[in-house]
Amino acid sequence: MFFRRLILAVSLSLCVAACERQEVKADATPDAAAFVSDGAGDGSVWVVDGPNGGRLFLCGTIHILREKDYPLAPGYEAAYMYSDKLVLELPPGAASGPELTSRMSQLGMYSADSSLEKNVSRETWQAVMKWSVKHGLEASSMNRFRPWFVALLVTSMEYAALGAKPDNGVDTHFEQRAKKDGKPGVGLETVEFQIQLFASLSDPQQRDLLAQTLAEVSTVSVEFEKLLKAWKHGDLDTLQGMLFSEAEKYPDLMNLFLTARNLAWVGPLEQMLKKGEKVMVLVGTGHLTSDTGLIELLRKRGYRVRHYSEVTDF
Repeated sequence: MFFRRLILAVSLSLCVAACERQEVKADATPDAAAFVSDGAGDGSVWVVDGPNGGRLFLCGTIHILREKDYPLAPGYEAAYMYSDKLVLELPPGAASGPELTSRMSQLGMYSADSSLEKNVSRETWQAVMKWSVKHGLEASSMNRFRPWFVALLVTSMEYAALGAKPDNGVDTHFEQRAKKDGKPGVGLETVEFQIQLFASLSDPQQRDLLAQTLAEVSTVSVEFEKLLKAWKHGDLDTLQGMLFSEAEKYPDLMNLFLTARNLAWVGPLEQMLKKGEKVMVLVGTGHLTSDTGLIELLRKRGYRVRHYSEVTDF
């Protein structure tokens, strides 16, 4: 299940674009009043203290949520209130802009002389047709797309069927709220970089990604509930076990999707700390786990990192 878990952990913002997401309205997410603790957990928020009063709020996010998953833990609201700017994976507005959808379609489509059917096994193509019929789609329309794009599309639609929507995602809520409040925001990566994470996969990797995604659609609901429970309680050990239990089999993919990105991010984040900035950092929760996650990388650089529930000096 490694491939699909990897998508859920770090890349559902791209799944959104695969389904031709409409631009999110400012009032599409629960309002600030919804962010009141209901005792469901302490959340996945860690506080990093630096010199000169600098402070990072490392907020692990789930890019899509259901309305019933609110209210969030109070750490998210505190992080927003005590920060001067937001740091997101993509610059504000990029995940809902036309550039992302257009570029994904461009890179995710085969040329006229090729097709999905020609590039995957007979079993995978039959599974694509079966899935398409179930969801009222023409299999011929799927035939234009490369395996990585179809895998994102399938993943997005399966979670949408559970009521999990990008409009309810943690990133989207705070991005839209910051826009309304005039709070600045920046991105750690570009649209092109994130799309190339998938477009650069080898043909065998793409075929495995699609085959695994189709084989595991029946488990989406149960796994999503387990993931959310661990996320709401800030249980990084459980999250790491769920998301990356087979990671040792795919070192190249782990480096591509997580390790290399974390190493690229930690430098700019450290500079913000050194400048005395107070920043709310919103990244996929998978980026906070493991010895190469942002939490441990910052600890290894000598910074004090505490879970939000342990912090009293606001």
